Parts: sequence; C-alpha cells; structure tokens
Amino acid sequence: MAASYHLFFIIYLSGFAAFPIFSFVYANANTTQHSWTPINHHLYHSGEGLIEKIKSLVHRHPDKLTVETIQAGTKDYKADITVVTYSQNWEQSDDKSKLRILLSFGQHARELISSELALRILSALGEEQFPPEMDPASLHDTLENVVIKIVPIENLNGRKIVDAGELCERRNGRGVDLNRNWAVDWGKKEKDYDPAEEYPGTAPFSEPETQIMRELAVSFNPHIWVNVHSGTDGLFMPYDHKKSTPDGLPSQRMRELLDELNVLYCSKRCLVGSGGTAVGYLAHGTATDYMYDVVRVPMAFTFEIYGDDKASGADCFKMFNPIDQTTFKRVMDQWCASFFTLFKLGPVCLM
Repeated sequence: MAASYHLFFIIYLSGFAAFPIFSFVYANANTTQHSWTPINHHLYHSGEGLIEKIKSLVHRHPDKLTVETIQAGTKDYKADITVVTYSQNWEQSDDKSKLRILLSFGQHARELISSELALRILSALGEEQFPPEMDPASLHDTLENVVIKIVPIENLNGRKIVDAGELCERRNGRGVDLNRNWAVDWGKKEKDYDPAEEYPGTAPFSEPETQIMRELAVSFNPHIWVNVHSGTDGLFMPYDHKKSTPDGLPSQRMRELLDELNVLYCSKRCLVGSGGTAVGYLAHGTATDYMYDVVRVPMAFTFEIYGDDKASGADCFKMFNPIDQTTFKRVMDQWCASFFTLFKLGPVCLM
C-alpha cells in the first residue's frame, strides 16, 4: 500500500487555555511515527533535586530568605508545597507595610522550565547570580520595600510522574488539572474538553495543592500575583473564563505594565491581554481569575515564558521546554530580568 499523509488537528494546553496546532504525521500501512525528546538532565533538575538545591540556597542566605513546607491532604492523597520568602532584614521589618508579591511555578507538571526560572530568580534574590545588566546596588534598592513569596513547584506529585518518564502529564498525582480546580467559573467545559488534560476535580478546591495555595494567598494578601507557565510566549491578565478584561483603572494599569514588559523583554512578540481574548480559548476555574475576583489581588497575571510551536503535538518536553543550552540561557536571562522589572515597576503601577 502506498504511503500517505494525514492532517491531524491537535489541541495542546498551556497554562490557561488550549492552543490549536496543525501537525502533519507521516503514516504508512500500520505505523505512525512520532518524535520524542527526552528530558535534558544537563539543563534540568528533577523536581526533588530542585527543591533540595533551593533549600541549600536558602540556608546560605538566612538574612534574606526563609523556607517552609506546607502539607495538606487525606490518608489517600497528600501534597507538600515548598514556599520560599524573600525580605530584606525580615526580622526587624513589618512585612505588611511592604509590597507583597506571590509567584507560583510548576503548576503543570510537564512545564519544567518554569521551575528552573524560580531557581534562577531565587539565585538572584540571594545575590549569587544577578539578572542581566543589573548591579548589586540597584538590586538592593529595588527590593528594599518588597516581600516576595515563591512557590517553585506547586505540583510536585505530578512532577514526580514526569520525572519518571510520563513527559506529557500536566495534572497532579491523581489526575486533576490544578489550574481548573479553583472556584471562579469552575467545572464549565468547552467543546474541546479533554479529561486527560483539563479534568477539574470533583469540586472546587478538591485538591490539597489548591487548598494550600488558597490559604497562602489569603493569609499573605499579595498586591501582585503571577502564575508562571510555558507553552507559548504570553503576558496575560484576567479573565481566562471569558473574552473580556476587568473594567476601570486597575485593568488599565495591568495592561500598561504588560505592554511595557512585552517591549522590553519579548520584542513585542508576546501575546498580551486577557487569557480568554488573546488566545481565543476559554479556561474555567483558573488560579489567576480567582486571585483577581475573590482574593482581590490588585494585579493578577499569568506569564507564559516559552513555547516551541514547531514541535510535534506528541513531543511534550520539546513543546514546553527549551532543549539546548543557548535557548535555555536566553529564557532564563530574559524572564529573570522581566521579573525584576516587575518588582521595580509594581509599586509605581499600584499608586
């Protein structure tokens, strides 16, 4: 039988929405060929290895960094989330008087690059590896009145599955998409809904990971929230579950900040705007929508820091993560610098 070509419509899901890509797959009588890229262990830590490296970093800088592990769950399913807090002279200062920023990485298990960025940012906060073109004095001044809480791997149970070889897994250890498990517009399913990707759980906050993150957000009461993903290049604000942005000055300020970051660090190539509008797909029950609508975080964002739109829909590691040293370094430098610009501009935008 002659070989033939078939066009498949493949949906792959990033931090908040589904992205359509067309993929030509060569097929003969009985086979379909896929290209699978393994994890590059020269560039990427295991999930548990990354957490241990972060704890060692914190131990070296007790004047700036502290770490805690928060646990939740039942006898059948438990989750641990490591949280690192940065504050200059934290023992003598009142954190409530400072700008408070909450960052979450690794919510989707297969997006390893996001957690590596968390380590890179923490290395800069510890003044071991500075962002490009930023001197130590400038860094110190930028962070003098800021408290930052960083969750390097929100979904450690799912990450363990990826580390074991299931490179397309994005859900947690019992098959729930943690970015569909929040209470704003929870449970609504689009026509392209795939439970292997987007299963929202049995109820809002059914998962210990989202329970921990909700309590952390409520107790910390941040001024800025960023949920960091990969899958494309994007700077997004609410809303994910509808094709609109919030009304008024706060929305305008969020958009202006994202536009500036897009110029400075994305060469204007990043998608910018609401998740539901900029991408064209709606996502329901997301963390960013909850942070904005319920926790009342004044500036709530989802950053998408990398995506390979030429990768096969079946090649999950390559689709979501840089595979070579040059691209990896570019992503680290570019986005680390963008976060420190966010730390600097945040207080101005909130005035």
